[in-house]
Amino acid sequence: MVVRRVARGADDGYRSALVLGLKSSADAGRLAEEIAFAEYRLRVLEHEPPGLYREVADPAGAVEERSWLAFLIAYLGPLEEEDPFAEIARVRTTWASGEMPVLHEVRTGPRTAHDPSRGTRTLDAYRAWAGRSGSQSAAFLGDAGWSPERRFARVFERLALPGLQRDARFDLLVTLGRLGVYEVTGGTLVLGGSDDVTVGAKRAFGIGDPMLLERRASELARACGVAHEALDLALHNWQRSERATAGLGPGAEPDPEILAAVQSALNL
Repeated sequence: MVVRRVARGADDGYRSALVLGLKSSADAGRLAEEIAFAEYRLRVLEHEPPGLYREVADPAGAVEERSWLAFLIAYLGPLEEEDPFAEIARVRTTWASGEMPVLHEVRTGPRTAHDPSRGTRTLDAYRAWAGRSGSQSAAFLGDAGWSPERRFARVFERLALPGLQRDARFDLLVTLGRLGVYEVTGGTLVLGGSDDVTVGAKRAFGIGDPMLLERRASELARACGVAHEALDLALHNWQRSERATAGLGPGAEPDPEILAAVQSALNL
């Protein structure tokens, strides 16, 4: 078991109705930076996706292959290296081949869901999940009448596969939506449990009730002018006190204009 001790800033009189749990301007400043970075990443995914994300976004590619690649990226996680996708590119297989990646000694990113002791069992479960609907696209699309928010929520529930933890599921759906593969939009953070996003939300908002956490998260995102989905990566990074760039690579920084807007909303 690994015990993480989160550094907290001293109470310097900072107060904001948006983050009632924070008493330190240093803590609020770090949160502002992570919110701005996470929002910047979403915009990069939409307009200029890096590395293997570009292949997922390519509408000329087969949707089943694009979906499978997006799953592998979310499951293994981009590295915090010059080429974040190097390991994923090394082990990837095609959906059509039916072959599983060789995951022995594969290096994974900070938000990975991969547990070496499980081998490919989570990937097997994902293929079985898609097979029950006839294809990945059918499984992700669900009911044609669903709104993007409803589709996100329902597919997130259905993707509760053995070994596929919350972070990987959430990021998979976010990237599929932002890269234009399916119409899915995260309307909630799906908080609950002991993951870093939920723990960070409890710290920031000063409350533990999931419904109130979601409400306060929505208010924060709206006030900062960012997508609700951005708070997922933002809270994760803020809680861990280290930035997972999630495919943008080391040294990636938030857009100054986005950061200024978030700082203003948080009275910094």
